[in-house]
Amino acid sequence: MMYRGSRMFGGGGIVWILIIAVAIYFVIKYLNKNSNGFKVFKKENDAIETLNERYAKGEIGEEEYKKKKSMLED
Repeated sequence: MMYRGSRMFGGGGIVWILIIAVAIYFVIKYLNKNSNGFKVFKKENDAIETLNERYAKGEIGEEEYKKKKSMLED
């Protein structure tokens, strides 16, 4: 039986596709860490982060923190 077709998806082609996919993943991950980068996969909630910072600095009390955090999570 003769093999007709591209070697792209043969044994070596899959390896190249995986290498390219991993490289793209790390490029996006690197750009997400930079403040000027793309935020493609950024999962953090900015409002909750700000609330946590304000609570840590002592700008708001525990009651207000819990109330606002529960409102944001809903």
